[in-house]
Amino acid sequence: MTHINVLDPGASPLDYYGFELRRLREAAGLSQRQLGDILNYTGSLVGQIETARKVPTVEFSERADAALGSGGLFSRLVALVLRSQLPSWFQQVAEVQGRATEICAFETHIVPGLLQTRAYARAVLGVLDRTDLDDRATVRLDRQRIFEKREPPVYWLVLSEAALCQEIGGPSGMREQLGHLLSFEDNPRINIQVLPFSAGAHAGLQGSFDLYRFASDPAIVYTEGYGSGHPSANPDTVKDCSLRYDHLQAAALSLKDSAELMRRLMEERYGEQRDSGGDPVA
Repeated sequence: MTHINVLDPGASPLDYYGFELRRLREAAGLSQRQLGDILNYTGSLVGQIETARKVPTVEFSERADAALGSGGLFSRLVALVLRSQLPSWFQQVAEVQGRATEICAFETHIVPGLLQTRAYARAVLGVLDRTDLDDRATVRLDRQRIFEKREPPVYWLVLSEAALCQEIGGPSGMREQLGHLLSFEDNPRINIQVLPFSAGAHAGLQGSFDLYRFASDPAIVYTEGYGSGHPSANPDTVKDCSLRYDHLQAAALSLKDSAELMRRLMEERYGEQRDSGGDPVA
């Protein structure tokens, strides 16, 4: 007889999700393989989620709700599961991002997580540690659901040109990432300005930072180090970073010129190189 791992549903949101998935599957008289066939996933994946060895996705959860008639249980639970998988020091920041009405971000060297593609996120997260890479990328990309809210935050990003020239995930990965950034060109709630190399010395030389504003609470400044995050509501810090952000926006290219620079980089720096016969160069 196959040993069945019995989960403690109170151990974590992931354990509770797995416990409920197994309970409702068995109540429906389905094997893991049968449920997998209905959901268009493998029975093995169903088993891994039931035993808390794999993190479920939003899509899996929506399909499970439909198949098991669970009234949206898994779609509600998956948000808790994904948030619980974030590094402990970042969980508070993710909650703050979800409440903000306006986010002003300055990044010096990478595209921020809220605008990353899956391939780019995998390349960033996979440096030095490739364990559970798919799950960690899924958790990171889930944070982007704040833009799907009924009242999403207004997002301003000043992105150093250096971040666009740092080839992360290879040329094809960068083409995809730049294309993703350009997809927001006509979205008034997501605004991307590039700080060009020609700006020289600028107000953000001390490093990247985020500024979160809320409907009624005081603003928060967030900076990040190796394995740690540093939110601050200190009025002097907020005032200083607000002034710095104003100067960074003034030094950055316009929204239109920023988009043109990204298009040019896609073609000139990351475009597919071809030989004289028109065939791709390996």
